[in-house]
Amino acid sequence: MSHWRTLRFEFQAMASSCSLQLDGRDERAMRKAAKAAIAEVHRIESKFSRYRDASVVSRINVAAGSGWTKVDQETNGLLDFADQLYGLSDGLFDITSGVLRRAWDFKNGVVPTEEVLAPLLELTNWKCVERKQQSIRLSKAGMELDFGGFGKEYAVDRAAAVLAGFGVEHALVNLGGDLHALGARGVPELEGQTWQIQIQHPRPKASDLDETVAMLPLARGGLATSGDYERFFIKDGHRYCHILNPHTGWPVNYWQSVSVLAANASAAGAMSTIAMLKGAGATTWLDQQGASYFAVAHDGQVVRANAVAVELPRTASKPKIPPASPFRAARLTLPTFSPLGAT
Repeated sequence: MSHWRTLRFEFQAMASSCSLQLDGRDERAMRKAAKAAIAEVHRIESKFSRYRDASVVSRINVAAGSGWTKVDQETNGLLDFADQLYGLSDGLFDITSGVLRRAWDFKNGVVPTEEVLAPLLELTNWKCVERKQQSIRLSKAGMELDFGGFGKEYAVDRAAAVLAGFGVEHALVNLGGDLHALGARGVPELEGQTWQIQIQHPRPKASDLDETVAMLPLARGGLATSGDYERFFIKDGHRYCHILNPHTGWPVNYWQSVSVLAANASAAGAMSTIAMLKGAGATTWLDQQGASYFAVAHDGQVVRANAVAVELPRTASKPKIPPASPFRAARLTLPTFSPLGAT
């Protein structure tokens, strides 16, 4: 009889450090499942990245202002998801807003003028996207789609679906901090325990840039965090982050970070991003969705709901972690995930 073991697979994808961690007894089967899951992540990156000239997103963007682009069922499902998020967020989650990055130079810390932002805001409007059956058209030249708001989370869920299709029951998929857990730990010494997820401190000490603000237990489902610390610059004492309000073109500034737990990573990531964009109204919106969340406001105040978390004092030793609480169902209709190939 084979023995229980934990295998960890590390790889790079979507400009992020990624990993799969599996508990099981059949090492050969585990390695085969992991290889297929990693291949699925790379497939999604190739298909939907705006940085790949041959991707479906690039083909749609190149045709902006002119002809229609045919899309397959998988792409159409993600476009339906984007449409739903646009409606749920009152237009704040808008996958046409990627053009605004042209105005913001985060490398050199340049704040754009209103004259620079104005023409880009004219190109930012999901309602200017035309769709019919299995085709799509961007009505204005210069418009762009960007699946960055949910692409990585979709890949997390697809990787988890592939692992499940191979019979894996105990695993944690991590793509740059977006996670999906397939059951609790399986190895005998940890059997039934939750995966312990460290939430990065949005304002870490200079002496500890990997400082953790809290730990969340995750047994099954998705966890994603959005924050103002991933890409930003500070000028004249003001922090400008990469999460941009599509209505104004300006960065959000109310929350330092928002972590959401949901049935899968796609829902968690969408809700954490919308919460950042909602500002002071985020908690009301998250509560309306029935979400579980842990958030840090601009003044450092922690707000949470339905999420069992251990906050870590800055001199903390390793805490005792409570069991995970059941997820409340978020009111999102998610893309359909088939166990193996694309939908």
